[in-house]
Amino acid sequence: MRKTIDFIKNKTGDFKPESAIVLGSGLGAFCDSLEGIKIPYADIPGFAPSTVKGHKGELLFCEINSKKFVIMQGRFHFYEGHPLSVTTYPVKVFKKLGVDKIVLTNAAGSLRKDLPPGSIMAISDHINFMGSNPLIGENDETLGTRFPDMNNLYSKRLREILFSCAQKLGIDLREGVYCALTGPSYETPAEVKMLALLGGSATGMSTVPEAIVAKYCSMEVLGISLITNYAAGLSDIAPNHKEVIEMGRIAGAKLTELLKETVKLF
Repeated sequence: MRKTIDFIKNKTGDFKPESAIVLGSGLGAFCDSLEGIKIPYADIPGFAPSTVKGHKGELLFCEINSKKFVIMQGRFHFYEGHPLSVTTYPVKVFKKLGVDKIVLTNAAGSLRKDLPPGSIMAISDHINFMGSNPLIGENDETLGTRFPDMNNLYSKRLREILFSCAQKLGIDLREGVYCALTGPSYETPAEVKMLALLGGSATGMSTVPEAIVAKYCSMEVLGISLITNYAAGLSDIAPNHKEVIEMGRIAGAKLTELLKETVKLF
């Protein structure tokens, strides 16, 4: 990790990010009006390349309302063949850079008829169906304890800020439980029924490993899902990645507005 930190500091100088934002599929437009220092993942020691359409694959170090941020324009996924230690590596790097708050966004499929595509959902909790945990392996005591508590993983304080901003902007904001599966295949109708019966509100293929590591690193975590489609069995339209990207483009503008307003109050 030392090589990663040294490389980034050499590029960013005395810029010290206080908060991080991870942008999910189709949400790259958040950065369109932001200026700062850009570093492609491919140049950063220890970072994997981003291979998924809709993920730009670079870090942006910038200021928003005089607050310093590092923004991941695209993430690494378990289904790309990366071990969870690789998909969550950036979170550990951010902690070493001084980040104490992180916003994790994603595109997700709805498990409920009353949560239609285009909705924005604040994540109140999650269910990990990925069959693994990113903390397996040797523990780094400089980052966190061997057996971290996952109570209140998603910060109530940050969710209250998010809801306050949504009300101010007239944006309908929902709240629910995010279920993470490995992908890359979408869930079957039977799996969707199971997830809903277990209390899930939305499903996706990311976020949870990063959230676990962020909590382990004592960061405040805000999770937000942009609902891009109904999961299998809830609609006549079969889930597909093109639909995810398109809905991200259309409804992403609403999430971008909400997110920019929210992070001003961090």
